[in-house]
Amino acid sequence: MGETLQPVATSFNRSLRVESRAERLTGDAGAVVLREIMERSGIVEWMVPQLTDPRRQEDVVHDLGSLIRTSVLLAAQGWRDHDDADALRDDPAFRLAASSACGRTPLDGPHGLASQPTLSRFTAIMAEPSNRAVLRAAALELGARGARAERGGKRPRRLTLDVDSLPIDVHGHQPKAEWNGHYRGRIYHPLITSVAETGDMLDARLRPGNVGTADGALDVILDVVDRAQASLCDVAMVRIDAGFPSATLLAGLEARGIDYVARLRANPALDRLAAPHMKRPPGRRPAEPRMWLHTLDYRADSWNRSRRVVLVVKEREDDLLLDRFFLVTSLGPEQMSRWEVLDHYRERGTAEGHMGELKDVLAPALSSTNRPKSHCRGRKPQSAADAVDAYACNEVRLLVSLLAYQVMHIARRAMARATGTGWSLRRLRERVLRAGARIILSGRRMTLALASSAAPFWSMLWPTIIRMHWAGP
Repeated sequence: MGETLQPVATSFNRSLRVESRAERLTGDAGAVVLREIMERSGIVEWMVPQLTDPRRQEDVVHDLGSLIRTSVLLAAQGWRDHDDADALRDDPAFRLAASSACGRTPLDGPHGLASQPTLSRFTAIMAEPSNRAVLRAAALELGARGARAERGGKRPRRLTLDVDSLPIDVHGHQPKAEWNGHYRGRIYHPLITSVAETGDMLDARLRPGNVGTADGALDVILDVVDRAQASLCDVAMVRIDAGFPSATLLAGLEARGIDYVARLRANPALDRLAAPHMKRPPGRRPAEPRMWLHTLDYRADSWNRSRRVVLVVKEREDDLLLDRFFLVTSLGPEQMSRWEVLDHYRERGTAEGHMGELKDVLAPALSSTNRPKSHCRGRKPQSAADAVDAYACNEVRLLVSLLAYQVMHIARRAMARATGTGWSLRRLRERVLRAGARIILSGRRMTLALASSAAPFWSMLWPTIIRMHWAGP
């Protein structure tokens, strides 16, 4: 930015001086690890041929592949805003990890990391419907390739998909961001699909902030189920919360042979069926709250047939009245008992934890807004067609964060296998990715001299990544 830190002496130790030097230092060495994962997975090479680039190729400095890597790496390393790219323009780790060029070219070339205007134009390019579809498909494809890589090239047989909404706070006048009384804030309300057993994020659909939880869920769930069966696994089950189940959705899952467990909203008909079971048994109440499960046969007015419903009745501390909720499932008692249905539903907490990481650690900056343009690509706008769809741009930002989550999640699972302990994305970023390093040049060779605090983790992570059986579709 033009400013240079003048040498200063510290007051607590007069022998210590602080100064800046034009050396190839970085605080984001983890970008190299994440680029290695992206390279071995082949996801960028899978995406680029399917994308449409309207730019004149003779004027292109940063190709689509390098812009995809730049956007994903910035999000993964915690740099949320496009403006951050200007501050990191000469960072050697980012330049090497994002570039499509080999050798010393990324460091010696005249062009650094893509600038904020370039990244904003890239977001607008990706906001085109066909490009957005590729970006969305890439999240599931990367999850599928990561799952196969961990299993010696074999795809998993049976997985469970969790579908839920996720409130994302918005500040400003972003299009379709609305006040939501339930969350008491101005939000977007995207729909997220994840894998229960692995924590992979497969899909994200941006929605206005004032929509209901299940708005648009039918098309999303059936679409993701079909794509997951084609690329990822034989889907064993879909698990959804109250508000999602509808007659069309349940019938669509059953037609595809997909089992489900879903919570039902209480209604007078269900309450009448539950009434005989809402009586406390005689005798003194024990210190520990109790729980009872009952099977009901229930058919809603909109359903084409009766379905199995599990009634969960439980005591609450300091409350004389019993509480209850309802679970509907396509599985019969011989396939899954009442208690197994409840245990399976309660595992949704793991999926909610992963969605919390997407929101808190990746923290998607959905800040694009419609602004009048005085110029577009060097000329004055001729019509509304030149305007950028800010809502679509915000969905692109969300999908880029989803890809960044996937890349970090693969690294996180590799660290967990290598160390035998659990890792959060925040811990991965703080202990492994945000590592200091220096690039040392010797002829045509480059050496990344890593800080000693991160070296033990890299020594376990890198061999684990190499041993993974990466393969294409």
